[in-house]
Amino acid sequence: MTPDKPIIVIGGGLAGCEAAWQLLRKGHAVTLYEMKPTVFSPAHTSPHLAELVCSNSLRSNMPENAVGLLKEEMRIMNSLIIEAADKTAVPAGKALAVDRTLFSLTIEEILLSHKRLKVVREEVREIPPDAIVIIATGPLTSDALATKVAALTGSNYLSFYDAISPIIEGDSIDYTKIFRASRYDNSGEGDYLNCPMDRDEYERFWQTLIEGEEVPLKPFEKLKFFSGCLPIEILARSGKHTLTFGPMKPVGLINPKTGIQPYAVVQLRQEDRNGILFNMVGFQTKLTWTEQRRILRMIPGLEKAEFARYGSIHRNTFINSPALLRQSLQMQSNDNIFFAGQITGAEGYVESSAIGLIAGLSACFYLSGKKMTPPPETTALGALLRYILHADQRTFQPMNITFGLFPPLPEKVPKKDRGRSFAQRALEALAGWKGEMGF
Repeated sequence: MTPDKPIIVIGGGLAGCEAAWQLLRKGHAVTLYEMKPTVFSPAHTSPHLAELVCSNSLRSNMPENAVGLLKEEMRIMNSLIIEAADKTAVPAGKALAVDRTLFSLTIEEILLSHKRLKVVREEVREIPPDAIVIIATGPLTSDALATKVAALTGSNYLSFYDAISPIIEGDSIDYTKIFRASRYDNSGEGDYLNCPMDRDEYERFWQTLIEGEEVPLKPFEKLKFFSGCLPIEILARSGKHTLTFGPMKPVGLINPKTGIQPYAVVQLRQEDRNGILFNMVGFQTKLTWTEQRRILRMIPGLEKAEFARYGSIHRNTFINSPALLRQSLQMQSNDNIFFAGQITGAEGYVESSAIGLIAGLSACFYLSGKKMTPPPETTALGALLRYILHADQRTFQPMNITFGLFPPLPEKVPKKDRGRSFAQRALEALAGWKGEMGF
């Protein structure tokens, strides 16, 4: 394909705008489809591109924080989204928050100044069959297009609601209070970490859980809970012992420290191959983040738990990227179709924009007949991309960037210095990769 034949980007949110920008910078023509103001999703109100639907904060701006490091890497890669955020920042301490109206207008002004960009304000109801397309329609993809994406990917690979359990940082777990075992299997050390409770501990936990404060539903969220993904607090309210016959059942688990079966057990499943992050099995929840910290730290072994991701249940359209996408973010079954942003399973404003950036650059390489080597796993960009593409297909859920997604540091570093060490290693690796790719 020549630079004069437009690449189609579907979705004028953060990821779509970022992908379009990277293509434009490399001299390619882009047709950007945005359904607003012809059609609005239930959550959108502004006619402008790159609308921030919820908070105006892009979270930490400090490179020793994972999302702050991701921003710094994106600055180095000439990100439109981060450039606009820096230009329209408002006071927010160590966070990067923006004037959301000026933020959107700045992005529109920069994009529309490019002669090679055409913006079409209409809903895309069919995926163009004979064009290179980047689908960046976000978590509130329209019903019509979601139907086409489901047909394209297979309905089993498309989710419309997140049922997410919290993820705990492994080095914040008190291993003296837990044991490793698999249910009914005494061979080997076992695949799960088990947090045992006696009856009194369980009943105190249960009472606190059922009284916990929940996040209220947004106007556009009308969730229909299924039995397999009931919030843990709703399940608990159906009876005092429901959890001990469900996600906290102790059957088949003998605590080797006591030789007896606990009254209840909370299981933690390893989330990454390095054993840095652990998922709380069956603990999807709509409790507020403050309540999750307070209540879940009642569990033996988790008294000082640090959360790499909080639990949630909300509307969110996303594909099973590990089963569907290549490292270039192209479909395994169709070279002409790329996915970008939150629909890939990147959770959050910055993460969505970052995947848009990678998709745009990948498309540039594809158009030139080359393949882009993905960013190193030691960078924030590479760690996020690796999670999206290589997480377990059976349990894949959207994820924010966290240092738990990075390969471990080669040497032991005091906890207070780890963020700085991760950042130094990442920025050095990014500089090398950027030079190799000729950016």
